Amino acid sequence: MHNKYVGRFAPSPSGQLHFGSLVTAVASYLDAKSQSGKWLLRMEDIDEPRCIAGIDKDILVTLEAHGLHWDDTVIYQSQQHARYQAVLDKLMNDELAYYCACTRKQIKAMGGIYNGQCRDKAISSSRSSPKVDSAIRLKLDAQLAPFYDVIMGEVKPQPLLSPSDVHDNINDASNGERISTEDVVLKRRDGLFSYNLVVILDDVFQQVTHVIRGCDLIDVTPLQRAVYVALGYTAPEYGHIPVAAVAPGRKLSKQNRAAPVNNKTPIDNIVRVMRFLGFSFPDTSAFEDVSTVLTEAISAWDRKKVAKTPEIIVPQHESTYYNEPL
Repeated sequence: MHNKYVGRFAPSPSGQLHFGSLVTAVASYLDAKSQSGKWLLRMEDIDEPRCIAGIDKDILVTLEAHGLHWDDTVIYQSQQHARYQAVLDKLMNDELAYYCACTRKQIKAMGGIYNGQCRDKAISSSRSSPKVDSAIRLKLDAQLAPFYDVIMGEVKPQPLLSPSDVHDNINDASNGERISTEDVVLKRRDGLFSYNLVVILDDVFQQVTHVIRGCDLIDVTPLQRAVYVALGYTAPEYGHIPVAAVAPGRKLSKQNRAAPVNNKTPIDNIVRVMRFLGFSFPDTSAFEDVSTVLTEAISAWDRKKVAKTPEIIVPQHESTYYNEPL
């Protein structure tokens, strides 16, 4: 891993940036710039059916309005398929990955966790006879291990509850022992590359050394770190920040119609982000422009001062869900 700090922000263009996503953008930016590092931008549009045309441009406009200028070229996952497929082909040729034809119904019958029944079927990986309606799974023999989160501290691995998908669902564990997991999906039955493959390949490709993101992804981190090991890569350092939620367990998202960030009030927005994260920060009136508020925020940034809680409830006006008639 390179000594030079490289961070990133990786939004999905399935909806405009809301307050919760702005929190992640600002936190990742401040962590990078406080260490004189690079801050990269990646559009995670691998699940193309969920993406909305033009939203990527809206995201860029919002970031620029808040003075969050990225380094290097913006990468779009939808333009990286050849690179992903090359990795999959090598894994298949090296017999480190395999076709799996199990359906969700079959996995549910297994108890909700895939039992590896297709692993030893020796299904051919020939390109001339691709397997229709089959997923590709990685032989994941490494166990989930504890890791040190640069913001939240020691994080224990947690047992898998349901089948691997775009994001794996994981529940609490009572101790810090290593925990077994299922063979993770690299390419879905519908032909889409999985999140747990592309997020790793892109971070490796962009030489990312630090990932600052929301606590909604902290539970999947031990799994992703295990995938790094299986693929022969070194994982970056992770730091997870509180997510903004309109109610316990309901983070701001497109699904609950989170209100878009108001680009006309960038200074106020950044002040709110800093206070949300737990910092004692001056009022909006103390700043002349976005540049001065960001300079102050970079100076104030301290991982130890970030609130150590998975989520923080924000006012209901952050979601239009509460403003619409029933």
